[in-house]
Amino acid sequence: MSITLKKQDRIVILLITILSIVVPLAVALLMLFPEFFSLKSTFPQAKKLPAFHAILNGTTAVLLILGGLFISKKKIQLHRAVMVGAFGLSAIFLVSYVISKISNPPVPFGGEGLIRTVYFFILVSHIVLSVPVLPLAMLSIYRGSTMEISKHKALVKYTYPIWLYVAITGVLVYVLMTPYYPA
Repeated sequence: MSITLKKQDRIVILLITILSIVVPLAVALLMLFPEFFSLKSTFPQAKKLPAFHAILNGTTAVLLILGGLFISKKKIQLHRAVMVGAFGLSAIFLVSYVISKISNPPVPFGGEGLIRTVYFFILVSHIVLSVPVLPLAMLSIYRGSTMEISKHKALVKYTYPIWLYVAITGVLVYVLMTPYYPA
């Protein structure tokens, strides 16, 4: 059976594919080469960005949970609103994260022993799973907005738990890093 895509689908999927490649590459470059991409001077507000990121991630998690509750009660308009809100907050997080990475020197985790192992497990799983969230979320929102409900449901089966995990672990990373951020 041959799958034919509508012209609009081809354009949207191409855009999602491009963003899904460019954004993780840009973030990886910022993480791997912070000295090359950093600004010459920091601005004082940049030190507050990690807390802002935790707020964005925490609020995203709450919106995702509300979205799940709303759709289970067939409140489609509320579901749509909170899911678009969650995506919007995630987009703001991404832009703010890039600003933070180019404005602040890297902060190493100072914990030792078991807490260090726990932290790095959470951090690595958070980073690895954040990569597929962008294309999955964009494609899920697109399929929902075009009312392709069976395709939307098939995607959300994977998107929702991964996105929720990334949002929650983003808060946990902040909480575990809090003692090591400069005052």
